This record gives sequence, structure tokens and C-alpha cells, in this order.
Amino acid sequence: MVVLGVDPGTRRTGYAVVEARGGRVFFVHSGALCPAAGLPFHQKLKHIYEGLRAIVAEYSPDEVAVEDVFVKANPRVALRMGHVRGVALLAGAVSGVVVAEYAPREIKQAVVGNGNASKEQVKFMVNALLRLTGDLSEDESDALAVAITHVHRTAEEGSPVDILHKRYSC
Repeated sequence: MVVLGVDPGTRRTGYAVVEARGGRVFFVHSGALCPAAGLPFHQKLKHIYEGLRAIVAEYSPDEVAVEDVFVKANPRVALRMGHVRGVALLAGAVSGVVVAEYAPREIKQAVVGNGNASKEQVKFMVNALLRLTGDLSEDESDALAVAITHVHRTAEEGSPVDILHKRYSC
């Protein structure tokens, strides 16, 4: 199973592709989509959407996992992050793949074992779990954590498609 993890951000949207096979998770690719600072917000969203669609086209993930919005002190920032999340969810949905969402605490719990873990702890564990030696950006590390969380949750619970079908079948 190939999973695309997305860490939404208005300045930098992290993405990471991992492959799960034989009970292990393997690093495939990671990076960040960085719209130009001077672009109007709707053009930044377009840039992120088109970038994610290109990544989906190139790596053909079976599933996409997106981090939920972390509400800080500024509601305007949270709303803008919600727009970026919506673009990420749409990119996965339009591609016809399973799309899942995870709260930041759930991701930290799955990767580090502590829902209050720091970004440094998450980065350390991502590097350890994937046996990486290079220096990942915070956005890449977070996106990898989202993808790893999805692989682990899917293995524990079964396919998200099966879960949704059971919950919402008519």
C-alpha cells in the first residue's frame, strides 16, 4: 500500500509518500509545496492543489492521509489552514483514492507514544522508524508522521473504506 501524507500549511504544505509492505513502512519521497509569498490566497490554494495532484499522478498512492487543523490563538490562521486542508482533501477525493484525517495529538501518539510530543521528538522518531539519515524539514517530518499514522491505524482497524462502509451504509 502506498500512502501520501499531507501536513497542510499556507506557506509550506509538507507531503510525504511511504510504502507499507511486509509489516514495514518504507520512505519513498517527501518535500514541501511553497507558493510564492506575494500570491493572492486563492492562487496559493491553486498552487497547493495542483502540486498535490501532480504528486498523486506521479506516485499513485492508494490512500491519502491529511493532518487536521491545530487551532492556535489566531482564528484567522486556523480558518486559512482549514482552506488548505480542504484543498488537500479535495486533491485526494478527485483522484479517487481513500482519504483519511488525523488529529495532531493522534499523530504524535501513534509515532512517539505521547500525544503532547514536541516537533523534535516527532522528527527523531520518524527518522528512527524509517531509518533515515538525512535532514528532513519540519514539514516533511510532519507529513511522514501523518503517513506512518495512517499505515498503523489501517493495519489495526482494517481498510478505511471498509470502516466507512460499515458506519455509513444505507
